Amino acid sequence: MSKHYTSVISNLFGKFASKAFPAPIQNFINMGYVKLMGLDMSAFKEPSSYPTLNKLFTRGFVTLPALPEDKNALISGVDALITDAGTIREGKAYQIKGMSYDINRLFGEYHRHLAAKVEGGEFINFYLSPKDYHRYHMPMTLKILSLTHIPGKLYPVNFPLLRNMKDLFIENERVIIECEDAKGRTQVLVLVGALNVGKMVVTFEENIRTNSEIRAPRHYTYENLTLERGELFGWFEMGSTILTFSQKGSIFPEVAINQKVSFTDILGKVL
Repeated sequence: MSKHYTSVISNLFGKFASKAFPAPIQNFINMGYVKLMGLDMSAFKEPSSYPTLNKLFTRGFVTLPALPEDKNALISGVDALITDAGTIREGKAYQIKGMSYDINRLFGEYHRHLAAKVEGGEFINFYLSPKDYHRYHMPMTLKILSLTHIPGKLYPVNFPLLRNMKDLFIENERVIIECEDAKGRTQVLVLVGALNVGKMVVTFEENIRTNSEIRAPRHYTYENLTLERGELFGWFEMGSTILTFSQKGSIFPEVAINQKVSFTDILGKVL
């Protein structure tokens, strides 16, 4: 079966972004991207120091921001826009107001049991635009139980499609990460691919090959793997979306739709 056109476009863009051009050309590309997208580079190295556009996309902080002193603070693990948030009811969450979807289908065959575990709990959608910091960190300390890579299309996850394309997150390629918090409550993190996202990288699973020839879900399980609050666990090679799902009574979120958040911002409490 041939690749969907969105995967072909994303693959070609990924190859361009990963190519190291001669220094003057690369500097022109990098500076052009910074100006076009309006990147705030104050916490990062100079644009000219990145050997490829992809290295600029996936830039790390020169100095990581300090975590809140309150150990029970729920933090933002990303720089993003909150496009929707709310309570999971009857197995449904929202990609945007008025557009619900079935989280059972989102989670896929290996994680169907999770829908019941997060029923009545909270969901938060984080959209990482092309100008945002593209790395993702843990919002709380979590034990990683399993991960599934589900191949799919790579439609854009921008507002026009969120409002008009049903089941956008279910159609797109995604990575489902099943976790438990310190009290044994279920937390699910979902990384959603999008147009021009060359890869979704997960630091603790080197076998993940997104936007590849893989056509069937691949599932991995873990023992004794815990990541601390604020710890890096991967990055998008361009912007995309992260969805979080929390068991009922495990968090008290204090967020608003269309709120811009930054890594380490306090988004509520872990109960």
